[in-house]
Amino acid sequence: MWILPLVGYLGSIVGFCFLTLAIASGLYYLSEVVEEHTVVAKRFLTRLIYTIIVIQLLLCLVDRFPFFLTLLSVGSHVVYLGNMRRFPYVKLTDPLFLLSCGLVLVNHYLWFKHFSGHQERAYQNMTSYYDMPSNVPTFTEIASYFGICVWLVPFALFVSLSASDNVLPTMGNEASSSGGAGGVGSDGTRARRGQGLIKSVVDNILGAVGGVTSTVGWKKSDDRL
Repeated sequence: MWILPLVGYLGSIVGFCFLTLAIASGLYYLSEVVEEHTVVAKRFLTRLIYTIIVIQLLLCLVDRFPFFLTLLSVGSHVVYLGNMRRFPYVKLTDPLFLLSCGLVLVNHYLWFKHFSGHQERAYQNMTSYYDMPSNVPTFTEIASYFGICVWLVPFALFVSLSASDNVLPTMGNEASSSGGAGGVGSDGTRARRGQGLIKSVVDNILGAVGGVTSTVGWKKSDDRL
């Protein structure tokens, strides 16, 4: 068979493109919702962080999860909580924000290493090929742990936070000091609302794609209309 494999590859590419567009659309919509309900979003994220910290402690006490990794995860969520002090605005050069990004990667690597090592040791202790290792978490349990306890809060913060694009270059204060999102500044003027990080990324990608299509002649520029 020669044509069918090509059709399979083409279908995979098309499906991946549609999946990417669906995820981007969903994130864009969530960013819009958070911009309109910042108080509710802040309250929800704060309670979510406390809930995950409690889950981490229960896993350590009941299921005997490693103490130092649990301590690292709890400390990471405390750092994530620090980003809520100026919610929904954030400076991309803020040391606390950069530390949060680094802790996400460190947590993912260390917990992945822990679960993979635990499974490897369990399978090495098997005496027969037909034996089933005991006390080994399933793929669903591991994926759920990563989704809830490792990635949920950083992902929610990334969707919710907004770049501080309405701060003057000579000012050291945050965007929230000018009256918050869409508030009134100290000079009596209307403060410009910060744009969500997700919306900013999506808008930049769409602008880059539009520029490329205009360059190669696939899309007519506005001055030709």
